[in-house]
Amino acid sequence: MTAGSTFGNLFRITTWGESHGEALGVVIDGCPAGLSLNTSDIQVYLDRRKPGQSRYTTPRKESDEVQILSGIFEGRTTGTPISLLVFNTSQRSADYSEIASYYRPGHADYTFDQKYGFRDYRGGGRSSGRETIGRVAAGAVACKILAELGVNITAYTYSIGPVTIDESRFSKDAILTTPTAMPDTEASARAEQYLSACMAEHDSSGGTIKCRISGLPAGIGEPVFGKLDAVLSEALMSIGAVKAVEIGDGIRVSTARGSENNDEFLSAAHGIQKASNHAGGILGGISDGSDVLLTVHIKPTPSIFREQHTVRQDGTPLCVSIKGRHDPIIVPRAVVVVESMCALSVLDLMLANLSAKMDYLHLIYQ
Repeated sequence: MTAGSTFGNLFRITTWGESHGEALGVVIDGCPAGLSLNTSDIQVYLDRRKPGQSRYTTPRKESDEVQILSGIFEGRTTGTPISLLVFNTSQRSADYSEIASYYRPGHADYTFDQKYGFRDYRGGGRSSGRETIGRVAAGAVACKILAELGVNITAYTYSIGPVTIDESRFSKDAILTTPTAMPDTEASARAEQYLSACMAEHDSSGGTIKCRISGLPAGIGEPVFGKLDAVLSEALMSIGAVKAVEIGDGIRVSTARGSENNDEFLSAAHGIQKASNHAGGILGGISDGSDVLLTVHIKPTPSIFREQHTVRQDGTPLCVSIKGRHDPIIVPRAVVVVESMCALSVLDLMLANLSAKMDYLHLIYQ
């Protein structure tokens, strides 16, 4: 039992730290030696999730500058644990002092009290979205390894509230330039108007993130309990704001016929391929060589300025309006978190796959 802060088997990470503690970070164990790695490789990912970058994110200002404490020598990984640290520099714990005695709707306050008997009420402690710093830092390392193996992961905002992108206007560059992380600038402009209306009404919005894993070879994933789709779903559902994960056609398969849902196989210049990809690149829990397609559903930010009903720890009812600095929407900053968790999942399963065939062992040891 690892008390819920460790993920992975061979490429294994343990995140630590609280929203309003001194720092947050991650320890990565199982990273192969010889990977070229420096702080800029990691910082570019952390910059995508840090707060204060637009009016649609929390105004909390944090540089989120990463420090590498171990596991790197002369610019390369040594094969020993890599420890990464990010200091908190803009804590305002006083913003949260009044919530120590009551339970915020939509938050983990009540459940933490029931599990531990007390809680860190400053920003939610370990249940804060700030916990994802460690995931993203580790995900940046995983992404760099995967890129060297020809595997690339791209996530983006697909919808915000009622606004959905038009895939025909897809621009990968726009993911990094629009405040919504949408690859469609026209849809982003409409989503921004919608978010402005939510903010004017002291409310928040949910949305969806799509993720595409390209270049993953066929044969990754285990046939029973370590299925690729199961591992990816577990990883993504571990993100605090995620409430549902779909693979390929997702919930649409429940209304489809077999003749509509099956992906027919065909011979192509580069080997056997599928004529379609309703399965989302996974068959029997194992990658089939097609792009792995995922859709992640994110709930609205629970901290809203609108008055809500709740109770104190002793059961006394009261009305609250949540103070502090909060995102009106979680989705844009969660895009890189989704990418990171997918990278950690896929890399771990690829390492495990080295034991699937004697041929692989011969390549390494003969």
